[in-house]
Amino acid sequence: MRIEEFDYSLPKEMIAQYPPEDRTRSRLLVFERKHRTMEHRRFSDIIEYLREGDLLVLNNSKVFPARLVGKKQTGGMVEILLVEKTDRDRWLCLAKNVKNGADGLEISIGSHRATLQRQEEAFAVTFLYDGDSDDIVMEYGKMPLPPYIKRNNGNGAYSALDIKRYQTIYAEIKGSIAAPTAGFHFSEELMRTIESKGVEVVKITLHIGTGTFSLMKSHTVEAHRMHREYYDVDETARESIRSAREAGRRVVACGTSAVRTLETVFSGNEHVPLRGSTELFIYPGYRFRMVDALITNFHLPRSTPLALASAFAGRDELLGCYDEAIAQGYRFYSYGDAMLIL
Repeated sequence: MRIEEFDYSLPKEMIAQYPPEDRTRSRLLVFERKHRTMEHRRFSDIIEYLREGDLLVLNNSKVFPARLVGKKQTGGMVEILLVEKTDRDRWLCLAKNVKNGADGLEISIGSHRATLQRQEEAFAVTFLYDGDSDDIVMEYGKMPLPPYIKRNNGNGAYSALDIKRYQTIYAEIKGSIAAPTAGFHFSEELMRTIESKGVEVVKITLHIGTGTFSLMKSHTVEAHRMHREYYDVDETARESIRSAREAGRRVVACGTSAVRTLETVFSGNEHVPLRGSTELFIYPGYRFRMVDALITNFHLPRSTPLALASAFAGRDELLGCYDEAIAQGYRFYSYGDAMLIL
């Protein structure tokens, strides 16, 4: 498939710049695959589509303040996005405003020094610090908002609101550099209502990294390669998921990251570990084994989450839903509205 098949036009004003005041008041486009029907609701209405006995799977990964700004000795600035910690003082990262030939570049982050080394397509940053580099990250890091969030607030794209809202209410395990945004729409009260209806809730972990947010750039979808992302499913969660499947209960995945974790662990290969790294890339033609319904946001053109949602709903059907959402004035991307695909 050509990656152009995953293009669509979106007016810039439909890219959500802030979250809604009430998480559950986001709009919800419900698409029923069998009859190809669409409904326009509010996210709080999702309770009407969940059944007693359903298993709702959430990704409890927590976003950490992965974006740092460093100062060169020459006075210029370097933007760093931490990707993966490889030692107590060393991280793989992406860096902007660094010349291709620069290696061993020394920068300062606050009162601390660090060096950048080229490492294949990315960089490694080493903090010259006696303690754990997490201390520096937590002191100077900012929430890694996506680049399409642009605000004229005097502080770039950042707001104190993002510390709380660029995070799900059930985030527990630190490790993501992009949020599992499908979960943004749940509130504590809505979660209690869902559980009181008899829906079983299970939490698994996939730390979202460059694999999820990197756009497809090869000529064909099949040629794209996902970067690895770490996942963890504990034994209790695995047994709950397996029991639901064996009993014929619906498995409802919240977010493409939850889908990829489920489809990795329950791939049919009994040697797949409960924790490790996945490079699973799901696009049209994929046969889903574990997921019956999907809660998801509206994704960027040529993105891997868009390819996954297309595989689940059908490419033409999904893009038809996107056309309808645009016509109805939905808000798109991370802080935008949601879909429920049944």
